[in-house]
Amino acid sequence: MRFSLCNEVVRELPFAAQCDLAASLGYDGIELAPFTLGADPHRLPAAEIAALRRAASDAGIAITSLHWLLVAPAGLSITSDDAATQARTLDVIAGLVALAAELGATHLVHGSPAQRVLPEGADREAARARAIDAFAFAGERARAAGVVYCIEPLDRGQTAFVNTIAEAAAIVRAIGNPALRTMLDTCSAASTETEPLDALVARWLPTGLIAHVHLNDANRRAPGQGAVRFTPVLAALRAQGYTGTAAIEPFEYIPDGPTCAARAIGYLRGLLETLT
Repeated sequence: MRFSLCNEVVRELPFAAQCDLAASLGYDGIELAPFTLGADPHRLPAAEIAALRRAASDAGIAITSLHWLLVAPAGLSITSDDAATQARTLDVIAGLVALAAELGATHLVHGSPAQRVLPEGADREAARARAIDAFAFAGERARAAGVVYCIEPLDRGQTAFVNTIAEAAAIVRAIGNPALRTMLDTCSAASTETEPLDALVARWLPTGLIAHVHLNDANRRAPGQGAVRFTPVLAALRAQGYTGTAAIEPFEYIPDGPTCAARAIGYLRGLLETLT
């Protein structure tokens, strides 16, 4: 598997410096949060896209994936009943799928809890249906672009829509597009799922529905900075032959972003050494 650093961890640095830092620490790639690129990341000029690719290439790493897709521009929603908001959101999704392909990324991760809020009352099921239609649209765009679009289960503290791998898998199976899959976020899974993380890997990875992994502790810090034991998780991924990306995605950067990134990759690489 490849280890990738979610770039918002060090977003105070220019992108080229983010790539250089990630490479120097031993990461294989960068997972890009589009909002770190500006207010309209789905409309980046060709020259800016080329510069991003060049920065990663010069550092010797890949832009592996995109995540936190709908933070910018503001006001997006896959559940809204406003037709203009829906159309604008789908336009952004289409643009980000195209951006991922142009950057050489292989996956997009759809978390964005604030942009998938379910309303209370009678419109709840209609909102859920609109969100599923949006995922179907994203999957079609992903298939055409040769990338994979992943529905990210998030804990109930963030959203009421898609909290478990089983819920995401049901949507993926109903849509039936191999370019639309789901993924494991260890922070959310540790807070929401009833099975241990390694058991989730053993159960779901053989289905082919898991296409991506986020590694983070249940306390929202980086791996190695909390109570979650990551040796069984890595052992399960290795036992199942996982060769995709495992992106390090803390939400609290202790003591700071660069140091957090350094500690996380050292911890994970050290654990892998114990498994050889």
